[in-house]
Amino acid sequence: MVLARRAFTVVQDEHLQHLTGRTLAAETVAAVRSVIGERTPVALHEPSFRGREWQYLKECLDSGWVSTAGEQIKAFEKSLLEITGARHAIAVVNGTAALHLSLVAAGVGRDDEVIVPALTFVATANAVAYCGAIPHFADSEERTLGLAPQALRQYLRDTTQSGPGGTRNRATGRRIRAMVPMHTFGHPADLDGLRDVAEEFGLVLIEDAAEALGSRYQGRHVGRHGLLSTLSFNGNKIVTTGGGGAILCNDDGVAKRVRHLGTTARLARGWSFDHDEIGYNYRMPNLNAALGRAQLEKLPEFIAAKRALAQRYAHAFSAVRGIKFVREPAGTESIYWLNAVLLEPEFAAQRDAILETTNRLGIETRPVWTLMHRLAAFRDCPRMELPVAESIEARLINLPSSAFLASAHA
Repeated sequence: MVLARRAFTVVQDEHLQHLTGRTLAAETVAAVRSVIGERTPVALHEPSFRGREWQYLKECLDSGWVSTAGEQIKAFEKSLLEITGARHAIAVVNGTAALHLSLVAAGVGRDDEVIVPALTFVATANAVAYCGAIPHFADSEERTLGLAPQALRQYLRDTTQSGPGGTRNRATGRRIRAMVPMHTFGHPADLDGLRDVAEEFGLVLIEDAAEALGSRYQGRHVGRHGLLSTLSFNGNKIVTTGGGGAILCNDDGVAKRVRHLGTTARLARGWSFDHDEIGYNYRMPNLNAALGRAQLEKLPEFIAAKRALAQRYAHAFSAVRGIKFVREPAGTESIYWLNAVLLEPEFAAQRDAILETTNRLGIETRPVWTLMHRLAAFRDCPRMELPVAESIEARLINLPSSAFLASAHA
């Protein structure tokens, strides 16, 4: 192990010797190391287990309730309500299932169109396709990295018509049923602006808050501005259940339907197996909830650490010409799930060199997701012009963001 670390260090040193002159790659490495220290390799995002994970998992095992019912699920959902302020929280197997259930409960059906950002993780678009619906890709704004309400409003005014059947795409004739903004890297989208657009065109608003547990918009936790919102607890999220997700909702009737659909649409009639419609086996296992319950207890510490890490990155990159650190939008409190920098447009061509250099040195960085309209499954989907999303795609780099990195130079 020691020899392997020495060999890795030699490779690092030899590679750095090739970074002569002023290069953004060299300055990026220096800026990142000034924040996280010399440790290598360092992952993009790792979970931290420093609470009662073992205790709650043992309680779960001792009880024998390890599957899709049990006290840990109830405790986990209760904690989510306390953290978010939502009226209902329904735990499910993952964030994609949460999106799918939310779309179904919102009435999205076959051949409907759903507005989603082109700049998002593929799960947002996949969940729309699971309903037999069609993603309709919209542009983002650099300020929030989320959907751009002003540009979207003008686009919809120019390309749609309203009538008794709702808003329809004039080019396809299909109904546009819903809008799913995503809070990119934990930075809240412009929810007031997007809610106004949704109301003008009669669209159901569903928040994809998979990356934003703990983020706040105008003082309120995200996920409380639409009919439904979704969370993810994947292994790389600020809080993890291993694999898992949840749906937040303030409407009693809609929440009841979501829980019913996610429990195979089985009717509570004693021992009878009566299912009144097609349902989904999307329930979170009690074991996962036990892990998540302990993680939620540490959420305030994780948020504080990640915000401190973001401040250090912001300071480090303030001295690097050609790169700017992505800060939380005004009026919001972001968890900075993944820290990010944007190259100035004239330096965009150096993005891949930075990615290659940092990863070769054991500092895991990555570009933003490939825009949805470039993926084979979604190339024929409707879309507006996407100049901002395409610019962000070409210039953004994510940096190591694990909460424990905040203590590197504390």
